[in-house]
Amino acid sequence: MKKSICLYFQVHQPNRLRLYRFFDIGKDSHYYDDFANRTILRRVAQRCYLPANELLLDLINSHKGQFKVAFSISGSVLEQFDRYAPEVIDSFRKLAGTGCVEFLAETYYHSLASIASPAEFKRQVEKHKETIEHYFGVTPKSFRNTELVYSDEIGSMVYDMGFKTMLTEGAKHVLGWKSPNYVYSGALAPKLKLLLRNYTLSDDIAFRFSDKNWQDWPLTGDKFLGWIKASAQNDEIMNLFMDYETFGEHQKSQSGIFDFLRYFPEVVIKDGEFEFVTPEQAGKKHKAVASLDVPDPISWADEERDITAWLGNELQSDAFKKLYNVTEKLSLLSESNDLWSDFGHLQESDHFYYMCTKFFSDGAVHKYFNPYDTPYEAFINYMNVLSDFILRVDDAISVSDVNFAAEKKTAKAKSSVAEKKTVRKAAAGKSAKASAETAEKKPSAKKTVKTKK
Repeated sequence: MKKSICLYFQVHQPNRLRLYRFFDIGKDSHYYDDFANRTILRRVAQRCYLPANELLLDLINSHKGQFKVAFSISGSVLEQFDRYAPEVIDSFRKLAGTGCVEFLAETYYHSLASIASPAEFKRQVEKHKETIEHYFGVTPKSFRNTELVYSDEIGSMVYDMGFKTMLTEGAKHVLGWKSPNYVYSGALAPKLKLLLRNYTLSDDIAFRFSDKNWQDWPLTGDKFLGWIKASAQNDEIMNLFMDYETFGEHQKSQSGIFDFLRYFPEVVIKDGEFEFVTPEQAGKKHKAVASLDVPDPISWADEERDITAWLGNELQSDAFKKLYNVTEKLSLLSESNDLWSDFGHLQESDHFYYMCTKFFSDGAVHKYFNPYDTPYEAFINYMNVLSDFILRVDDAISVSDVNFAAEKKTAKAKSSVAEKKTVRKAAAGKSAKASAETAEKKPSAKKTVKTKK
């Protein structure tokens, strides 16, 4: 049996917040920087999504289905595609039509709901699943949580939602001496297959590809396949997971990243030792060699591979708790309410990432992805928006309570009127019945007919 290469790409763009001042609270409830969101989305579409999708389609067709990839596309970016670049959706539909591309399920809003609220987590996963079915005509069978966040408890929730395969990080502090190049199973969900990211080889493409100071620069397809073979000598599968924006956005076109993407599959297929598989195919093809115990959440971020990139300081924790404290109040409102949409977008993990205060080993990475000058500015701006949002929720509940009370009063009044009518009708019925009974009891009067003699 050939060994496997599972190539997966994450597609996401957040809804960036506009500069929202304290004096805007209670006066202006438009939170998003529409100009920045449109500009960035259109730029990334031209640099990455459109040319990369065209290249992948060509690779699938030229290799007659031997080349396969997987995507997870957040609901947040799908909304922006619809709004600013519908041609990108069309290009993904063409990929879906090949049958060689698997679309994974994830949280609709690219959120950390799996850590905060099981109910909200499930709601978003179902919403995302329905959205993928709507756009691409396929039902997701595998799951990829936001930022590859995973724990035993999260894995159990994912399995209970019907998924048999899940992607996560091959974190060294979890694996110990074990290799990430096998399929594992969940500790609390033994039938859940886990695919672990080989972060060293994935990051060689995602972060180091264009670094001319890197001792292994330049990276070629032949060289990379040699590294894969060396890493997976006695192993079964190589999982290469990365942001799709790696191609053309994070690693510019002039770096040769598209040439690498074009020729790497050809090198693999000609060599014959490995074959490309999707996550669902990997789960069916390979047996789990052992269960993986992950009591605390892991992710694919930073050297720690934990969740401190989003919840590692007091700023992030305060914002996170205040946001999810609104969940119970929102449950009193219909999900068709616009507040639910804003609640979802305020959950996007990017907002908490911008508040990260790591300034050492991973500081440069955080700075690259951060539109704010400091994490403190990100926190203040977010909390101003959140304060206005909470005011709107409270107002909506007050209005809802007033309407409910009015409806209840109206219903009671209608009920009272109906009851009175029923009583009157019953009384009239009794009266008519009594009259009829009285008439029956009286002797009938005989009429005397006089005749003329």
